[in-house]
Amino acid sequence: MNPKNITSNQNLSRRGLLKSGIAGLAGVSALAGGISTGCANKQEVSSSPGRVGNIRQSVVSWCFSKHWSIEETCKYARELGCESVELIGSKHWPVLQKYGLTCAISPIDVEGYPFIKGFNNPEYHSWLSKVTREAIDKSADFGCPNVIAFTGFSENLSLEEGARNCINGFKKIAGYAEKKGVTVCLEMLNSRVGDHPDKGHPGYQGDHVDYCLDILKAVGSPRVKLLFDVYHVQIMDGDVIRRIGECGDMIGHVHTAGNPGRGELDHSQELNYPPIMQALLDIGYKGFVGQEFIPTGDPLTSLRQAVELCDV
Repeated sequence: MNPKNITSNQNLSRRGLLKSGIAGLAGVSALAGGISTGCANKQEVSSSPGRVGNIRQSVVSWCFSKHWSIEETCKYARELGCESVELIGSKHWPVLQKYGLTCAISPIDVEGYPFIKGFNNPEYHSWLSKVTREAIDKSADFGCPNVIAFTGFSENLSLEEGARNCINGFKKIAGYAEKKGVTVCLEMLNSRVGDHPDKGHPGYQGDHVDYCLDILKAVGSPRVKLLFDVYHVQIMDGDVIRRIGECGDMIGHVHTAGNPGRGELDHSQELNYPPIMQALLDIGYKGFVGQEFIPTGDPLTSLRQAVELCDV
């Protein structure tokens, strides 16, 4: 893949994908409570035999890019009863449409690593607003409910300055997102894990749930919400189920992975996903859950296991 274009090939890590354009803002639901609109081509995705189907599941493309083509990823997602393949550039959305899938959360086409240069720095507001609006337009046309966003790295900005700048930056695009019916989702990332570029982001400013929530509450828009990444939340804050309850309808999108290691959702890691999924249902969450783990074994076996585990 061209490192400056996330849509050109599949051999990218999460950092590579973000570098090519997955930054910005992540949205979630088509409704204020995090409810997504469904498949782009209005073809209903049927659940796999025996699926409960209360959790709307999505496959995060970058995690499987070393193993499968885009076509294969869509094929397996469909077979497993998932409704989406996400964080994939708009040039590939026709392939999703072919399989009756949507893109649960869209990347943004920018140069560099967008999670480094985010809304916490006013120097970036102009171009971030531009590319975010462009992503919102594409998402609205296709039926993609969300666009991803980041605070950015601290760059010597205090927490107070970063929060204030994020609030001002998100307010500039909130009205447009509301008009288009697309949700911008701010992702909280962990800053503790520094031994692997796809497992942690030292220097990222929005590295705690409460910090991100305070920003979102100050913005006060039903179309600017939180991307609740269970893996990152566990590392930085823990108490995942209680935090889901505290966040409530501020959650716009959800990501999974095992911790430690960002691997499979199996017995080698500490997170118990069925109760976590039930906690999402208990708050009335109707958005997507994106499987964002890095397979260490057979990818299809690992993905099937994760989908079944989260099907509560």
